[in-house]
Amino acid sequence: MSASSAAVVWTPGFLDYQLSEDHPLNPVRLDLTMRLARGLGVLDDVDLLEPEPATDDELERVHSPSYLTAVRSAPELPSGVGHGLGTSDNPIFFGMHESSALIAGGSLLAARRIAEGADRAVNIAGGLHHAMRDRAAGFCVYNDCAVAIQWLLDQGYERIAYVDVDVHHGDGVQAAFYDDPRVLTVSMHQHPLTLWPGTGWASELGSGDGAGYAVNVPLAPGTDDAGWLRAFEAIVPSLLTSFRPQVLVSECGADTHSDDPLANLELSVDGQRAIYRRMRELADTTAGGKWLVLGGGGYSLFRVVPRSWTHLLGVVLDRDVEPGRPLPADWIAHAASLTGRPLPTDMSDGADPSFEPWGGDFAAVDPTIVEVRRAVFPLHGLDPDDPRD
Repeated sequence: MSASSAAVVWTPGFLDYQLSEDHPLNPVRLDLTMRLARGLGVLDDVDLLEPEPATDDELERVHSPSYLTAVRSAPELPSGVGHGLGTSDNPIFFGMHESSALIAGGSLLAARRIAEGADRAVNIAGGLHHAMRDRAAGFCVYNDCAVAIQWLLDQGYERIAYVDVDVHHGDGVQAAFYDDPRVLTVSMHQHPLTLWPGTGWASELGSGDGAGYAVNVPLAPGTDDAGWLRAFEAIVPSLLTSFRPQVLVSECGADTHSDDPLANLELSVDGQRAIYRRMRELADTTAGGKWLVLGGGGYSLFRVVPRSWTHLLGVVLDRDVEPGRPLPADWIAHAASLTGRPLPTDMSDGADPSFEPWGGDFAAVDPTIVEVRRAVFPLHGLDPDDPRD
């Protein structure tokens, strides 16, 4: 596929979403990603699409009008606004509404490009999957993922799959579509007993007409590339094949990495690259090639996120970056000027992301695989105990 059939949404205005000077969600990760992608030639001859902020009508597809009012007024009334604003996770900052609406506008622009005929579109600043209808949560003010999905539904799309590979449960997107059978939400995340937000149990399946369309894969702390990919392969492809989405939406948080300071999974950049490549393949085989890609979490700002998401951009553009590719010297020098930590020198962690498929010898992740398959697969006409399904 040519780069012209994939859209990359970007504006320096995304860097204005800075919750505080010392907040873990620092926009330097976005700037370093774009610098690295440019330095490696991933974005050569790619016209970056600059979004407009989402309008109130567009945000109110998933958020309440009173919540928008609270976000707008919060910088002037920081002590009594409520709605999850003014917490340590979601501190109030000037321009909060404008910068949050711009990120949502970026994901909307990506969705529009797909509706207009593009095969793929990516907004690495998006993926703010924790925001709820009337409150901020988990560093997220507006839920751009849900806004983009709801816009696609309102255009007449009838089957949208959302696959969330962030280390945290994609609770805000799940909540937005919990009773809607048009949206299959799949979240692969660290077990809720061990990580915020404490939701995402295998028993959370959706409600009413949406029963069976919420899928949660809670993984034990310490799960590595091989275990994560084994679980993904045992659950996700069969569900996507059965559901036949018209668009695959992926939230690609990089906080599953072993270096991430806020969580306890043990993936490598090589494993994350393998995940992105597999989701591209699944978009091609189950969703007619339609793939809407969003960023998400990731708090190893210098060592992990820029490399992981440069791989992501390369995969979206069919310009896959080889794992052993050296990092540009000028990028290393710039990043080193911002951090005192040692930096990697190439696009790999030297890890082998191969895995043994489920159904053979026992692996530590297998009880989770069996629990999820037995909870969900019968609701889709699939045999939970047959590895061929």
